[in-house]
Amino acid sequence: MESFYQLLLLLGIFIVALPMHSSSSPPTRLFQFNVEWRNVTRLCHTKSLLTVNGKFPGPTIIVHEGDNVQVKVNNRVPRNTTIHWHGIRQLRTGWADGPAYITQCPIGAGKSYTYKFTVIDQRGTLWWHAHFSWQRASVYGAFIIYPRMPYPFSPTPVRPDIPIIFGEWWNGEVEAIENDMMLYGRGPNSSDAYTINGLPGPLYPCSNEDTFIQRVEPGKTYLLRIINAALNSELFFAVANHTLTVVEIDSVYTKPFETSAIMIAPGQTTNVLLTANQIPDSTNMFVMAARPYLTSVFPFDNSITIGFLKYKTSNFEKEKQTPKLPSVPPLPPNLPPMEDTGFATHFLNGLRSLASTEYPCRVPKKVDRQVITTISLNLQDCPPNQTCKGYRDKRFFASMNNQSFVRPSMSLLETHYKKLLAGLSSNFPGKPPHEFNYTGVDPLSENMNTEFGTKLIEVPYGTRLEIVLQDTNFLNPENHPIHVHGHNFFVVGSGFGNFDSSKDPSYYNLVDPPERNTVAVPMGGWAAIRLNADNPGVWFIHCHLEEHTTWGLAMGFIVKNGPKPSQCVLPPPSDLPAC
Repeated sequence: MESFYQLLLLLGIFIVALPMHSSSSPPTRLFQFNVEWRNVTRLCHTKSLLTVNGKFPGPTIIVHEGDNVQVKVNNRVPRNTTIHWHGIRQLRTGWADGPAYITQCPIGAGKSYTYKFTVIDQRGTLWWHAHFSWQRASVYGAFIIYPRMPYPFSPTPVRPDIPIIFGEWWNGEVEAIENDMMLYGRGPNSSDAYTINGLPGPLYPCSNEDTFIQRVEPGKTYLLRIINAALNSELFFAVANHTLTVVEIDSVYTKPFETSAIMIAPGQTTNVLLTANQIPDSTNMFVMAARPYLTSVFPFDNSITIGFLKYKTSNFEKEKQTPKLPSVPPLPPNLPPMEDTGFATHFLNGLRSLASTEYPCRVPKKVDRQVITTISLNLQDCPPNQTCKGYRDKRFFASMNNQSFVRPSMSLLETHYKKLLAGLSSNFPGKPPHEFNYTGVDPLSENMNTEFGTKLIEVPYGTRLEIVLQDTNFLNPENHPIHVHGHNFFVVGSGFGNFDSSKDPSYYNLVDPPERNTVAVPMGGWAAIRLNADNPGVWFIHCHLEEHTTWGLAMGFIVKNGPKPSQCVLPPPSDLPAC
């Protein structure tokens, strides 16, 4: 097995750390990330791009379930940065979670920080990305956890697995686009291309050679590890003439679910089986494609990124050179249209936890506390002597229960750990300020009552918490991917329109609901999630559309220490960055 990993490392595909361990302890796998500028060319534009180890996307990390992990991050650019290990639960190790000013202060220019954590009771596909400003536009990569036990599905896929990471490319500087958005209070420029593993594909200018091509052997079954790292877009994905079988979402096994395509929101991962069982044409290639799932009226990139699945033949040795691509590649007929909410809903409703003896579904049957929170885009008056270009000469912001989140100047976890209570406010409202028809309101309502601050929810260790996420029609109803740090949760219910607390809970799935770390809240609808608050610390809950988080669509929650030492936050590491 180690020789297999070493081969991949030599090929420059993965970062794989060989274990350091004794027979009595789990192995510790060591990695090094150098955050640095690297010139990258796409769409005939060359620019200096922020990367890890000079790669775009960044290197794939491979570990095993139960491993201790240490990643030393060296910041070699004149910018602050952090890295978030998206989906890793970080049991008692919130110091390694990564979101700037939530669990740590940023890593300053020329500084280093070693993230230390253990992969406990998790296996499958996750990912890592920068969690400072909009740096995750280019600083991201796959995080693969191999299980201790055999896969609970069949057929068993052949190796190697196939990571497919969706991203976005801007010809302009992303930092400048973010700064312009905040300066004028308007929506950001949309990306110039979507990418598959950093490659736009031949539908974009100057990109024939920047096309992802995956070779497969006829009759073999492969595991596609699909990640949506795009900054601001939910995506549909399909492979022409091939059926996909979903077997895992957000590193949790599912009941196998056959589908012609998938919908995947930013932050989510989806593992699918693909069997190369079709009869290829003379090119031996099938198109794979991703296009946006459109739920917004704001400017967006409506382009399509494509790659190719190429069947190997008896002349494979002669075909190792880059194959000639079709001049006008046809789109997969099974790729949903951009506004196909029906398909997105059907796909998400088909996902179920495996709920087996080996992998039980630990959904809370009862709850100790319920929080109902609205998800809103908002308009605010323009400050004096400033130009605003959002809408009607106002500024865009976003909020949850009319609270627009403001990051503090010191990390919330450090404030909490050191009992600096004056720096924390645990009075985030548990329900909207007043009830009304959230999804029926005039979409151009100016709703000027947004408050700005850093209010948090605080719960005792072990609280069974339910959060109902209610989309609103202010300015625009939209599908919002909400990510919870430090915990997996169960999507026990969802629907369109307004959540009805007297009726909707009777339809909850408390048997095999999907377990996730990021939920796509339906456009103009709601989603109810339940979690066991069994991880002490301070955790971030936010929209994974980066523009919305920047505008304040976020909240935080504190899980207090439990009565036992094993239920308390570990002390901060000695190299924790200072603000």
